[in-house]
Amino acid sequence: MAHLRPAARRVAAVWRFFRRPRVFDITLVAVLALIGCAGLASVVLEGYPKLAAGAAHYVISTIPLLVRRRHPVHALALVAALDLMGLATGVIVGPNVPVAVALYSVGRYTRGRTAVWITTAAMAGYNLAITLAVDDRSVWAPNAFVFFASMGGGQFARVRAELNERDRAEAARAAVTAERRRIARELHDVVAHHLSVINALVGGARATLPPGHDVTREALSGAEQTARQALAEMRQLLYVLRAGDGDGADAATGVGADRLPTLVEEARTAGLPAELTVTGAAVPLPAAVDHAVYRIVQEALTNTRKHAPGARARVLLAYEPERVEVEVVDDGADGARPDGPPGFGLGGMAERVALCGGELRAGHRPEGGFRVRARIPLEIRLEQA
Repeated sequence: MAHLRPAARRVAAVWRFFRRPRVFDITLVAVLALIGCAGLASVVLEGYPKLAAGAAHYVISTIPLLVRRRHPVHALALVAALDLMGLATGVIVGPNVPVAVALYSVGRYTRGRTAVWITTAAMAGYNLAITLAVDDRSVWAPNAFVFFASMGGGQFARVRAELNERDRAEAARAAVTAERRRIARELHDVVAHHLSVINALVGGARATLPPGHDVTREALSGAEQTARQALAEMRQLLYVLRAGDGDGADAATGVGADRLPTLVEEARTAGLPAELTVTGAAVPLPAAVDHAVYRIVQEALTNTRKHAPGARARVLLAYEPERVEVEVVDDGADGARPDGPPGFGLGGMAERVALCGGELRAGHRPEGGFRVRARIPLEIRLEQA
């Protein structure tokens, strides 16, 4: 089998060469023209001048196909004009292969409605010319079938190519998102760890300084504060890197805790009885925490509507000195949500909360219903960074 691989590679290279649009079109026209030239030589040798004129007309009609990709409508117009002239002069008696190729190109490289109208006009023109030239209406239906089948084949190829391109684009976006998430995890695991160690060492050194070293103590305190600030800024960087799965829209739309009343009202409008309770003095939240609170409530209310129809929901937002707590509780039936591994919704909540250094708990309540509770610190916890 090994001796066949070089030959297979050469065949693949030749195929890639001929698949180039310009090369393919030139080859197509050359093959069609050679077939016509062969027919022309044959009828000339046999002494049929009228058939020779038809063969020559066929060869000339293949030339417009060289521009069938960039100008499909113009290519069809040129081929149709040549054919109508041939029908009027009696050189040909019906459409030929070049017009089928031109119609395929119109379907392949022109939008659907435009392609249908152009095909209809071409079919009507051909049928009218044939009727005037030979007074034969029996070819109308076969011509209509050939014309629309050729155009439809091009439309099918165009739609399939667009779907393949969309799949490739989605795969590329997924790869970019996966790479961004990998970078975010590595930043968190490596950089945050070392910054935490530096901060702990600096803090330990500052705590063990003997009295009388105020300048050194202030320098160490500044270094400790700088490390803490670097951790906070790194978390914002991680938030940006992970924007590929939809989080990036949060900053643009401004969703956050202040939008929770609107969110709860929207849930009530959608048929879910819900209420919001806020305790503690509201304080500005870090961007990542602010967005996480909103998305947690949004996902929890969506899950309640999906898995526990008819249930009531209660949202609690509590501002505490060092953290913010958000809880969504419903009174749905115990069996409304199947037990088992959490789905993407709960997984996404857990990732958001973990990124902010908090913890998330979700599960059935002993008294019935379902609870989602998240506790997120307002400052970086070095031991969790």
